[in-house]
Amino acid sequence: MADALLGPAEIRELAARLGVAPTKKLGQNFVHDPNTVRRIVAAAGLRPDDVVIEVGPGLGSLTLGLVGAAAHVHAVEIDPALAAALPETVRSDRLTVHPRDALRVTADEFDPPPTMLVANLPYNVAVPVVLNLLAGLPTLRGGLVMVQKEVADRLVAGPGSKVYGIPSVKLAWYAESRAAGRVPPAVFWPVPNVDSGLVAFTCRDHPVADRKKVFAVIDAAFAQRRKTLRAALAGWAGGPARAEETLVKAGINPQVRGESLSVREFAAIAAAADSLGYGGKLSASRVQPEEVDQ
Repeated sequence: MADALLGPAEIRELAARLGVAPTKKLGQNFVHDPNTVRRIVAAAGLRPDDVVIEVGPGLGSLTLGLVGAAAHVHAVEIDPALAAALPETVRSDRLTVHPRDALRVTADEFDPPPTMLVANLPYNVAVPVVLNLLAGLPTLRGGLVMVQKEVADRLVAGPGSKVYGIPSVKLAWYAESRAAGRVPPAVFWPVPNVDSGLVAFTCRDHPVADRKKVFAVIDAAFAQRRKTLRAALAGWAGGPARAEETLVKAGINPQVRGESLSVREFAAIAAAADSLGYGGKLSASRVQPEEVDQ
């Protein structure tokens, strides 16, 4: 490990020296508990040759733990003051700091290429960041992220769950996910008014289908949660009758709701629409990961 982990006193002293105060706009809540950092690093299951991408390293609490466990860490930090200070806090040749917006990065910016996403994600952009990186970084094999507990529950929810929705299905396109524990508010500065949750995921082969077209079906299905798929997909397919025909061809009951379908069933609907020549209306809209509502 490059340096000792940061505790509450070190975090506040470092912030004062840098003239930095956590901002709600950037969703900044800095971890100041070394045991929580150790827990996250251990739960991530990093291999010695893993290359980690960390989003929102802040003052460097988690970064210090990651550089001791991985071959390299790419820290993506949107706050210029924090990005500039990080190399001094985490003095390691295993660290590369990217003063960038994680929603705008591309794979060619990272050398060596990342294999794991491990991050304490800003609450306000957690889902878009995860989906954007999974879409843009094909070398990722998995990851572990800390997010608001409510968001964590939605990300790992399965079909039929009350909190199953767009984030659940779209994450399932890329990976298998699971809840990896709860994190109390007291380990953060400032203290948030909600618990956090850890979400672990392992990337897998996605269904053989056009992602944008499948995501368009998902968006349409959940836009009106209480409606049957026949009704919810009417605008996407070009009318209720076309929606029903598409669903029947895909082997899906037109009277069920989107909350009951797996990602592979959504892929089957997109494929059926292609074969029938339906579903073009939303195929190029509302499908970008950064547009996902948490």
